Amino acid sequence: MPLQIEKPIALVGLMGVGKTTVGRRLAKRLDRGFDDSDDAIELASGRSVAGYFEDHGEEAFREGEFRVVKRLLEVDPPLIIATGGGAFIHPATREILLKQAIVVWLKGDLETLVERVSRNDNRPLLRGVDKRVKMRELMEARHPIYAQAHIKMKIARGPHLRTVNRVLRALKAYDPKLANVASDMKSNRTSNLKT
Repeated sequence: MPLQIEKPIALVGLMGVGKTTVGRRLAKRLDRGFDDSDDAIELASGRSVAGYFEDHGEEAFREGEFRVVKRLLEVDPPLIIATGGGAFIHPATREILLKQAIVVWLKGDLETLVERVSRNDNRPLLRGVDKRVKMRELMEARHPIYAQAHIKMKIARGPHLRTVNRVLRALKAYDPKLANVASDMKSNRTSNLKT
């Protein structure tokens, strides 16, 4: 029997923490739909996030992001949502996420995040700047805001599956109605061993 969750689960945190990968795997484990707010923005606008930033600026982007996040929160059944790194920083988006979702802050250390974000140049806030310096600045500015999330956790080193398992355990601890997560996981492993 699939786990029943009454609210969407929104993953927040800095770029590079693995919100999209963890979100997809979490959705699969919970038998839920998944969406990434950046992907939804690109689909709705017909532009890349970087292109939207360049043409319209960050303020217009955040307003569009709010509308997309609001729409994703209204999907039934509730989704697992990976948000963009700055989504939770925008006051209106943060307010609606905290009211309508279970918000999980995935927190990474500076070294891991710099290594991950250095793999591509698609992130508007990191173009033409020292990535380490910028990521440190973003951590200092955003961590106190991310700390308002319902659930706070450090990402695991190694495969994203470890972080997914941490999120599942945290959800179980946060909401007693999710107590069957661990038993579902255990029974799935047992049935997989038998087949």
